[in-house]
Amino acid sequence: MTSQRPVRTIIAGAAGRDFHDFNTVYRHNESARVIGFTATQIPNIDGRLYPPALSGPLYPDGLPIYPESELTDLIGKHEIDEVVFSYSDVSHEYVMHLASRVLAAGAGFRLMNPRQTMLKSTRPIVAVCAVRTGSGKSQTSRKVLDILKGELGYQRVVAVRHPMPYGDLAAQAVQRFASNADMDRAHCTIEEREEYEPYIDRGAVIFAGVDYEAILRQAEAEADVIIWDGGNNDLPFFRPDYHIVVVDPHRPGHEVRYHPGEANLRMADAVVINKIDTADAAGVNTVLANVRAANPTAAIVRGASPLFVDDPAAIKGKRVLVIEDGPTLTHGEMAYGAGVVAAQQFGAADIVDPRPYAVRTIADTYRKYPTTGAVLPAMGYGREQMADLEETINRTPVDMVLIATPIDLGRLVDIDKPNQRVRYELQEIGRPTLTDLLRQKFGK
Repeated sequence: MTSQRPVRTIIAGAAGRDFHDFNTVYRHNESARVIGFTATQIPNIDGRLYPPALSGPLYPDGLPIYPESELTDLIGKHEIDEVVFSYSDVSHEYVMHLASRVLAAGAGFRLMNPRQTMLKSTRPIVAVCAVRTGSGKSQTSRKVLDILKGELGYQRVVAVRHPMPYGDLAAQAVQRFASNADMDRAHCTIEEREEYEPYIDRGAVIFAGVDYEAILRQAEAEADVIIWDGGNNDLPFFRPDYHIVVVDPHRPGHEVRYHPGEANLRMADAVVINKIDTADAAGVNTVLANVRAANPTAAIVRGASPLFVDDPAAIKGKRVLVIEDGPTLTHGEMAYGAGVVAAQQFGAADIVDPRPYAVRTIADTYRKYPTTGAVLPAMGYGREQMADLEETINRTPVDMVLIATPIDLGRLVDIDKPNQRVRYELQEIGRPTLTDLLRQKFGK
């Protein structure tokens, strides 16, 4: 490499942070030459193209997206100088193993400076992030929305969600959702609906997409305050005026062992220790000690996630199938979630293992993520997988289906047996509360 030659770069990602890093740092950067992206975690992303409509004049043909398994070969083939790591919810050991592969292949390995990729807003930003997928970030974001609109009286509160661009990337550059019809027109996946529907049910607008500079400017036009609703354990794309991070005592120690969750923890203004009603005391104490050691100045909010179902008596004594949030079980590495807790709490006779009845892409998911327990992840990356999910549900011989996803799954798949939704909301215990903290920061 000479000083005259642009730095030949690959961005390793998972169809989210990688595109944002490219857009903010590389799209117009003539000192670097991005050869393409690699992809993992998300089905059917590799083999596609980051389109010319988004890649800018330096990349008029767009950029290819390769499987991450080809990374070592790509480094040699394209004489790559640097690999930028741009995805989330992986252990520190995983990151360094990948770095070792890159270094051994002859390239450098880079983690982006988060300040370099955080967009500055003209509106106040409240960021809600986490240290792991499935910590309780979504119900915390909903609580923040309720506080800002209710106790603090902001009428125009808009949310912006971390990207989940699984369709036509150019068409998804800026997406605005204010109704179920908006989601239907966009052919949203189950994972997308899980994040958007709770805001829509509260009468709020939520944005997402690919080009977050354009998304932010459109959101600013109709917002007094913007909530950044993070994905996985990723860092905010917008520079926060107040940064809330959720930790999970069901996975004690993960708050300082996963990337970039530990960075989130160290940057936080407030840390929510969630699920203390269902976690054991040792786990809560471990998390509390780690939070205080990593970020001694952060405010600490203790929270529970109480569970609700419409008819608890209908669960008692029944053989049940539990459907849990997909990412929590897959790269979140949990073997159970709120649905299992609800089944136990409301007296189910047995939680039936759906794995023997799984078909096609659902069976593939179990093979890829063998730590998933005797529950069904709500996988639905497209119509084909939704059909596989429906067939797996209906093949499993149970009396009742417990659906512990944030959405009404019955709107998307036809379930041929009795079913109930498991709902959960953040309930703060003691002081300070999020209301206390947000009033102190944003009170009128």
